[in-house]
Amino acid sequence: MQGKINLTSIGKLDDGWLWDTQTCGFGARHQTRGTFYYVRYRHGGQQILRSFGRHGSPWTPDTARAKAKELLGIVAGGRDPFAVEASGDLFGVVVDRYLARRQSSLRPKSFFEISRYLRVSAAPLHNLPLAEINRRRIALLLGGIEDASGAVTRNRCRSALSSLFSWCITEGLIDVNPVQGTATAEENGGRERVLSEDEIKALWRGLGDTPYDSVVRLLLLTGQRRSEIGSLSWGEVDLATGVIALPATRTKNHRAHTLPLSRQARAIIEAQPRRNSTDLVFGNVDWDRCKIALDARVGIAPFVIHDLRRTCSTHLGELGTLPHVIENILNHVSGHKAGVAGRYNKSKLLDDCREALQRWADHIDRIVR
Repeated sequence: MQGKINLTSIGKLDDGWLWDTQTCGFGARHQTRGTFYYVRYRHGGQQILRSFGRHGSPWTPDTARAKAKELLGIVAGGRDPFAVEASGDLFGVVVDRYLARRQSSLRPKSFFEISRYLRVSAAPLHNLPLAEINRRRIALLLGGIEDASGAVTRNRCRSALSSLFSWCITEGLIDVNPVQGTATAEENGGRERVLSEDEIKALWRGLGDTPYDSVVRLLLLTGQRRSEIGSLSWGEVDLATGVIALPATRTKNHRAHTLPLSRQARAIIEAQPRRNSTDLVFGNVDWDRCKIALDARVGIAPFVIHDLRRTCSTHLGELGTLPHVIENILNHVSGHKAGVAGRYNKSKLLDDCREALQRWADHIDRIVR
């Protein structure tokens, strides 16, 4: 066999088979029609030997070895790789086809969000054939997403999945949408979570040096919304005066917002490198994956990122900050800023807000230390 084709990089000859010394279960054998690559594995109590390609373009010893590792990886996950291929399209492959079809019809922001839900949040489904994804699998996935990232993320991911499976029905890939019958979470309920001082200490000490960790620190220090800090650009930061100036297009209530920074908050921003690929201070943050990893590190009761806003507001009040100053910090349109009063009272109370946020940052320092 070696005289007909050079496969010495595979391994040693054994009873007509050439078995790889690097990857257990990968081998080759010369036959009448050529030299074929094989994988050997055990599944369901049986020894299985299957060929997956003949030597020659595109199959070389290196590419065949990579394919064998992929197939044996599926076996390690408890599945027969050849049964997977025979049972229909894999979810991850279908996601790529679906997104390629939808990209031209969606706004860039919408496409980015849907891609994130299907490729990141729904990652546990990627290696499953469509035929094996049922309502129970979807319900378990959505439950995990809600625990890690909250009700809003669960519902948005559920909507993205439902649209995908509806498209699969029109393509003749499946007959039933497995999302139908799963529950939507109550987004307006349970908005009472405030982190205690012990939890703040555990959270702060569990944060690392990634951009995501810096965003979380800044959210706790400032009480701003996730999108406002996560998508902060350098053009919105004035380090000389120590303020963040958000335009009306970037706030929920469509009102421009100027936020003074504590020394600690300013230091976090100053420590961020200037990234050539983007004007964003923290780059592109992978919220779902990073939040799951953070929860595993800090080990406190489940919370969502928006709870940090409520935590900041509540502790500001406990430190003696007046309600109208807290409203200014949070950019709420209520109380002294609502109605006629809101049209005529244009004071930003920047000095009061700066003093309050500095007092809160210093309090966090004492908690952590």
